[in-house]
Amino acid sequence: MHASSGALIPGHVACTASDGSAIGRPEELTGMQPESGNDAEVTREEQRALGWAAIAAVAIIVWLMSPVAMGMLLGALMAFTFQPIYERAVRRWPPAVAALATVLGSTLTVAVTLGGLAWFLVYDGTILGRRVIESLGSEGGARRVADAVSDVTSHIGISAEDLAARARTFVEAATTRAAGVAASIASTTASTVLALFFVMLTMYFMLRRWPLISATAQATLPLRPEYTRKLFEEFRRVGRTTLLSTLVIGVLQGTLATIGYWMAGLPRPVFFGALTAIASLVPGLGTLIVWVPAGLALVLLGHVGRGVLLLAWGPLVVTGIPDYVIRPRLVGHGSALPALLTFTALFGGAELLGLKGLIIGPVLMAIAVATLRLYADEARARRRDTSTPP
Repeated sequence: MHASSGALIPGHVACTASDGSAIGRPEELTGMQPESGNDAEVTREEQRALGWAAIAAVAIIVWLMSPVAMGMLLGALMAFTFQPIYERAVRRWPPAVAALATVLGSTLTVAVTLGGLAWFLVYDGTILGRRVIESLGSEGGARRVADAVSDVTSHIGISAEDLAARARTFVEAATTRAAGVAASIASTTASTVLALFFVMLTMYFMLRRWPLISATAQATLPLRPEYTRKLFEEFRRVGRTTLLSTLVIGVLQGTLATIGYWMAGLPRPVFFGALTAIASLVPGLGTLIVWVPAGLALVLLGHVGRGVLLLAWGPLVVTGIPDYVIRPRLVGHGSALPALLTFTALFGGAELLGLKGLIIGPVLMAIAVATLRLYADEARARRRDTSTPP
């Protein structure tokens, strides 16, 4: 018995029997046909079209979400922040009930806190503004402070009269603006209600569906699943850190400052405490733009002991306890951004997006840095594989 083989063509093998008759090619035996060049080109075109359709779909979704995007972002950050409370509640109640209770309780707490700060800031600020305008007269305390400061500013051509006039103009404008803010707070707008609705809806959805969201993203995005998972974990971590640092630390600093203002005998200490909580959002300077001028004003008015007490209370208690004791316990120390990038995110976000940029800026910066770190890790791994001999 003998067998002969036909000519061997790359990618094409013909088999013959001992009598020379053709048995058939492998694809004919299995019934499978190789994909022709035209079919492969059609498949690539379809995939390319589907990719562009997916990009268009994402653009449409982002466009439709843009009017309520801030509310949805805040809802996601609140979900990340209050996740531990939800996990404890779900041990006792059904998941839907636990998520609803967490959403309602946390939203009410945040709304009451922010509303209370706004109320004290506006109501007490209006009253205090009138008193400051009156005290800018010839015998008032504010006028005595202006006279003391003018001893320094007179060398550059600014007299006590100029200081008093500028201070009066500034306080009058601030008082008028505060009255307008009070009116806007009293009349809740439809946009505020809509934003609050999306905060609560997004928070509920994130609490219930976060594992599904993460798994779907890992299966859909054109990245390795571990890369997508790391980016989502970074988004969750920095979101929780940003909200805790912004809200909890700010309120704590305002509360501690209020105690210091009351001990120092400052008028309307609750107003200055609320002002300190708002000032904690200012990058770099923070709370010292409130308690430093207040302490110096007490010293210039002759209350040296109380002024020194306030100037010592600020760095030791208002800044020291929240920043070095409370903040590490709340947000930890892991993978913090360098100080330069942190200030860039805060100032840049505030400049481009206003007050909400103080939240959006750090979140975007942290995700961008995490992406670059993943890229650097991948590049190092490729270089190691290339340099390793086979």
